Amino acid sequence: MARVIVYRILGSIAAVFGASLLAFLIMRALPGDPARVILGPLASPKALVEVRHELGLDKSLFVQYWDYITSFLSGNWGYSYTLNAPVKSLFVERFPATIELALFSFIFTMATAIALALLSTYRRRPVTDGVVRGASYLGFGTPPFFLGVLLLIIFFKSLHWLPGPEGRLGIGAEAPPSATGLYPIDALLAGDLSTFWESIRHLILPSIALGVASFSFIVRLLRANLLEVSREPFLIVARGKGLARWTAFRRHALPNAFLPTLTTAGLVLGEFLAGSVLVERVFDWPGIGSLVYEAIVKQDFAIVQAFVLFSALMFVAVNLIVDLLYAAIDPRVRIPAVTAT
Repeated sequence: MARVIVYRILGSIAAVFGASLLAFLIMRALPGDPARVILGPLASPKALVEVRHELGLDKSLFVQYWDYITSFLSGNWGYSYTLNAPVKSLFVERFPATIELALFSFIFTMATAIALALLSTYRRRPVTDGVVRGASYLGFGTPPFFLGVLLLIIFFKSLHWLPGPEGRLGIGAEAPPSATGLYPIDALLAGDLSTFWESIRHLILPSIALGVASFSFIVRLLRANLLEVSREPFLIVARGKGLARWTAFRRHALPNAFLPTLTTAGLVLGEFLAGSVLVERVFDWPGIGSLVYEAIVKQDFAIVQAFVLFSALMFVAVNLIVDLLYAAIDPRVRIPAVTAT
C-alpha cells in the first residue's frame, strides 16, 4: 500500500509540473503584448519597458517559469492588472460558485448514469436499452456550450420554466448569510426555503449542460460493466440462495461493476472542479470559468497561469484520492504481482 501511495504522489507531482510548464509556454507563445494591453495603445515606449520589467517579461523564460512556480507555491499567485486585484483573492471569491456548480452537476451526472445503466441492464428490454444508448451517444457528441444555449432557448426563452443567464440567483435577490459559500446549503442553514429553491432552479440548466457529456461516457461504461458482471457465477449463487433478482443485482452486481467506474468518476469531478469556462460564460455564472474567459480575452497572464496550475492541482488531488480509495477497496491494486521463477 505504501508503494502505491508513493507512486501516485510522484505521478501527481509530475503531472502538475507538466501542466504548469505547458500553460506557461503557451501563454508566452500567444501574440500580443500584456504591457500594451495594460497601458493601452497610446502608451510610451518607456512606460511599456517599465511595465514589462515589473511583470518580469524581460527575464529569460527559465527565470520567469521559476518565479512563477515558487511564487504560486508560496501563496503569491500574482496580480491582475486588468481587474486591479490579487489573483488569489479573485479565486477565493469565485471558487464557491464553481464548487456549487461542480457538485450539483456531479450529483446529477452520477445519479442519472447509475439509474439509466441499471434500467438498461436489469430488464434488458431492446427498446429501453436502445433509448439509453441513443441518449448517451447524442449527449457525448453535443458540445456543452451548445447544449447550454439550446437549453436556454427551450426552457427559458420559449417555455419560461427555468431562469436564464442570471448567475446564482435572480436579479435583485439577496444572497443568504455565508457559512459555506454554497447558496443552497447556506439558505437551508438560515431556514430560507425561498432562496434555497431559487438557487436550485438557477443550478438546473448549467448543471445539465456541464454534466451531459460526462454522463454519456459514464452510463456507457457502467452499462458495459453491469452486463459483464451480471454473467458472473457469484450472482447466480446469490440468486440460488433465495435473493430476489433486483436485490442480487443491486447489492452484488452494482458494487462490483462500479469499481472500474470509480476512477472515471474522479476524473469527472476533477474536471468539474477545474471549472468549465464556456458553460459558465453562457449562463453568466460567477465562477472561476468566467474569470478565466475574461482574462484570456484581455491577455491577463497572471490569472490564466494561476488557473491552469490551480486546475491541475484540483484535478490531480481528486484523482489521487480516488486512486487511494480504489487501492483500499480493491486488494488487487495494492498486492504486487507474483512473477514466475
